Amino acid sequence: MLKAEHTTPDYAAMLRVAIEEARAGLAEGGIPIGAAIFRADGSLVSRGHNRRVQQDDPSIHGETDAFRRAGRQKSYRDLIMVTTLAPCFYCSGLVRQFGFQTVVVGESRTFQGGIEELREQGINVIDLDSAECVEMLTGYISARPEVWNEDIDVAE
Repeated sequence: MLKAEHTTPDYAAMLRVAIEEARAGLAEGGIPIGAAIFRADGSLVSRGHNRRVQQDDPSIHGETDAFRRAGRQKSYRDLIMVTTLAPCFYCSGLVRQFGFQTVVVGESRTFQGGIEELREQGINVIDLDSAECVEMLTGYISARPEVWNEDIDVAE
């Protein structure tokens, strides 16, 4: 009997999909935060990006957009949420509510969000500390601080 090989998913390749989404959001005039949901075997379930500005809807974060586009799933426990930025408390709640066990974060230098709380809940948070993600978001924050501050509820 052959032993099944267990391979680690290619998190960097998964992040590239989320980065493509972030760039699409930026091209639309929105906040450059993208997300994607994958199965453990690396197959893509869905992808999305922050559309708060474009659709005038404060609930459409990158993670929620990807989640909505995934449609109903029997379980989310074996799915991997990938996002270019550490998920905020709202999106961290989504991760917890639906039982995602793994979250891949492009970067958390710009914004820590709820990653420590996710880790405390036993969720595997993998922070890739992507310079590309940092540069994309800090560039946006420099250009549009008022929109960023609104997004994270910081008074100007």
